[in-house]
Amino acid sequence: MRFSLPHPIPYQGSKRRLAAAILSHVPANRYVRLIEPFAGSAAVTLAAASQKKFRSYVIGDALEPLARLWQMVIHDPALVAEEYGKLWHREREKPIAAYYEIRSEFNTDRNPAKLLYLLARCVKNAVRFNPAGEFNQSPDKRRKGTHPQTMRAALFAAHGLLAGNSHAVHSDFLPLFLSAREGDLFYLD
Repeated sequence: MRFSLPHPIPYQGSKRRLAAAILSHVPANRYVRLIEPFAGSAAVTLAAASQKKFRSYVIGDALEPLARLWQMVIHDPALVAEEYGKLWHREREKPIAAYYEIRSEFNTDRNPAKLLYLLARCVKNAVRFNPAGEFNQSPDKRRKGTHPQTMRAALFAAHGLLAGNSHAVHSDFLPLFLSAREGDLFYLD
């Protein structure tokens, strides 16, 4: 399966549809590095990388498992694809009950592949955490989540855009701002 623009990490919202329009306002050859400190699905970074708009990219997010997930996409997409596939097939064996088990496990171990599974499977891909920091969104009973082969293709396509010129960091936005240098462009959403 080929993707013109991969989006392995589903997030509610329409930023991926708007990314090209957003990037059309970035002057050519003016910036060297794109920093997306509230990355989520990193839609703007993926679109910019597909257009080769910058020499390098920083994907940042305060949600540590999400930042680790992006690190895995950049450095080891095969591992995250394999782990995701096991989780997806686990639910086929125990419909809905497995989702709640995986959600509970994620709230304990913060495993990035489990977060990917939850994002692909939860209602409207809407990320929801309770005040204790636990993922608490319900499963979407109408959808079964992204098939493992489709997810694997998306993960490898994103890896192809980001490997060698990108890194992902778990960080609040302020340290990323403080690390800015000439030629950086921040996309803030």
